[in-house]
This record gives sequence, structure tokens and C-alpha cells, in this order.
Amino acid sequence: MRILFMGTPDFAVPSLEALAAAGHQLVGAFSQPDKPKNRGMKLQPTPVKVCAQGLGVPVFQPAKLRDGTALETIRQLDPELIVVAAYGRILPQEILDYPQFGCINVHSSLLPKYRGAAPIHWAILNGDQETGVTIMHMALALDAGDIIAQRATPIDPNETVEELHDRLAQLGAQLLVDTVAEIAAGTAGRTPQAEDQVTLAPMLSRALSPMDFTRPARALHDQVRGLIPWPAAVTELGGVRCKILATTVLDETTGKAPGSVIAADKKGLKLACGGGTVLRIDRLQADGGKRLAAADYLRGHPIPVD
Repeated sequence: MRILFMGTPDFAVPSLEALAAAGHQLVGAFSQPDKPKNRGMKLQPTPVKVCAQGLGVPVFQPAKLRDGTALETIRQLDPELIVVAAYGRILPQEILDYPQFGCINVHSSLLPKYRGAAPIHWAILNGDQETGVTIMHMALALDAGDIIAQRATPIDPNETVEELHDRLAQLGAQLLVDTVAEIAAGTAGRTPQAEDQVTLAPMLSRALSPMDFTRPARALHDQVRGLIPWPAAVTELGGVRCKILATTVLDETTGKAPGSVIAADKKGLKLACGGGTVLRIDRLQADGGKRLAAADYLRGHPIPVD
């Protein structure tokens, strides 16, 4: 099948690679414009651009989608199907309407749950035990199109956003190849989303970072693993603001007030949390400092036990 791929970040790369490996004719790849990064502010190509160039797929990086230029490019490429994975832009109706088989999207949740920009993060932040990927027809409304296929996967209680992201990227790629084959064969299903079951996954902000130790240890553990690498869960330890990078929910209880330091030793920093639960901080980064095991940090920055 003649396919135009649209994607930008790492999440989209396995889907592009899988379509190429499956033998589809990739007529082009749309990706966001290169952006300056790091101290030198040198323009950095997107992961999808790098992958597409490696596959010999022509790359297009339109600054706008609504001025007719992108549509004209699409007409020249003449795809039968447009596949979108984390492209980062809403497609106008004239682009959605162009391909013979329409436009489909790889989304990292089990829609209609977690429509929006950060579905993987919110699944972990909310302590979900299961998530998955959805292949859907695209519509003008955000992530609201009819569902073609879904595949679920359990979330490990200690899995971080980064780890789950990589698993879902691969799962989405596998499901995408199967779904495109069904579309080509005319056997693909189509199920409208249940609007009364919609939940949203809005963009993250630093407002989510502060840790409230009146919450249970499990909720704080989910906050830590759900906000890596940005904006990260943060708290003050000995008067120093620290990003908390890894924690463990301990199978013990305490009568100390939430936020109290129970122990600060070579095993890490144990803190009292809501409901008498206990959380151990295993890895952290103080403002202006390096990422360290909590035990290593404590050797240079001792914290008294309450």
C-alpha cells in the first residue's frame, strides 16, 4: 500500500520501521520542523526524520498545514493511506479527506480513555494496572475518531513512563502493521467511541511536581514514576529542593506524622506517608547537583531522623 507517514518523536519510530519492514511503499514522511537544542542551539532533526532518511524515505517538514502547501505535497505523493503517530499537529479536514483509505492514528491508550497529549503519563499517575494502544480513524476532534483495533498490556507497579513508553511504541507498531493489512483486505472493523466514557490526558506542567506526603506511599510512588524525566516529582530534603527519581513502597507501617524522616542510611531515605504507609527514596537529584543514589547523597548531606 502507498502510505504517507506523519510523526515526530521517538514513539513514532517503531511504527515507521514496521511499515517499511512489512513491505509497504512509503511515499514520504511528514515531521515537525527541526528545533534548536542544547547550549549551541544547533538545529536537531526529529527522530522520525532521522529514521526516514535512513530508510530512504523523502522527508517533508511543513511549518503550516492549512495554507494549501501541505495538501499540494500530499496530492503529488498520492498516498492511499496516511498513518499518523505522535505527529503533534491537528490535520485539517481537506487532508483527512484525501487518501482513499483515510487517515489512521496510533494512540498510546485504550480509547476513549486518556484522549490528549500525555496518556502514558496519566495512566501511571493514576495508578492504572492496564493500558494499551489504539489504532483509530482520525477526525477533527482530538483523538475522537472511530476505533479500528486495540491491544492491551498490564502496567508493572514499578514501571516508569520511559519504560512503558518504549513498550507501547513497539506494541503500537505491531498492531499498526496488522491493522493496515486488514484495511487493505477490507476486513478492518470500525467502532465509534463511547462518549460517556471519555477521559482526558492533558499536557504536563510543573504544578504536578510537588510531593504531598499526606498522600499514601503508593500514590507518591506513582507520581515519581509518572513524571520522569519531566517535570519530575520534587520535595525539600534538609532544606534543599530535590527531584525524586526512584522510590520503593515499603511493606511496613509507621505512626509518625506524614513527611517525617524514619531512617536515613545506606539503604536510602525512609519517609512517613499518609495512612501510616512508608516510602523509601532510592535516587534523587538536588538542585544544581548530579543524579545520585539517595545513600550517596546522604553521605555528603546528612538528614536527621525525626
